[in-house]
Amino acid sequence: MMLLGLTPLFWLFINIALERLGANPIQAIHFYLGDWTLRFLCLSLAIGPLIKITDWKWILSYRRMIGLFTCLYGSLHVLNYLWVDHALVWRSIWLDIIESPYIIMGLIAYLIIFAMGITSTKSWQKRLGRNWKRLHRCIYLASITAVIHYFWHLKGNLAEPLLYALIISMLLGFRIMLWWRTKQIRRRGELAIEETTRA
Repeated sequence: MMLLGLTPLFWLFINIALERLGANPIQAIHFYLGDWTLRFLCLSLAIGPLIKITDWKWILSYRRMIGLFTCLYGSLHVLNYLWVDHALVWRSIWLDIIESPYIIMGLIAYLIIFAMGITSTKSWQKRLGRNWKRLHRCIYLASITAVIHYFWHLKGNLAEPLLYALIISMLLGFRIMLWWRTKQIRRRGELAIEETTRA
C-alpha cells in the first residue's frame, strides 16, 4: 500500500526530470498534486460505504494510511504554492489570499486534512476522546470545500471538478442515508419500548 501511495509522487519526479510538464511546469505540478489530494480524499471517504456494502472489514486497516497520503499530497500542493509559486514572499501570498476566494476554500480544506493527519495516531485518539470522532467527521466539510476550491480555480474545462463533486455527493448521500436509517430504527425501538411499557 505504501508503494502504491507513493507511485504518483515517483511519476511526478520522472516527469520533472524528463521535462514533460509542458510550458508551465509550476502550474502542472500544482494541479497534479491537487488532483491526487482529491483522489486520496475520495478513497478515504469511500472506505466506510465500501465496508457497509461488502463487509470487507480488512479494508479498515488501510484508512489511516490513505488519510496520511491525503495529508501528504495536500501538504505538497500547499508547499508548491507557497515556496515554488510565491517563493515564500508572505506579502504577495497574503494579497493573493485576500483577492482569491478559492484559496480560502482550499485553505479550509487543507487545515482540516492537516489536523486529521496530525491526530490520526492512537495517542491522539485517546487524548481527544469523543472530540476525535467529531474532528474526523469534518472530512466531509474538507471534501466539499476542496471541490469548491477546484471549481473556483478553473476557468475552462470543468469536467474533472464535476466528476469529483459527483463522487463526493454520492458518498455523502450514502452517509446521510445510513444516518437516517439508523435514526428510524432507533425511533422504532423507542416506540416499541413505550408501547411495551404502556401495556
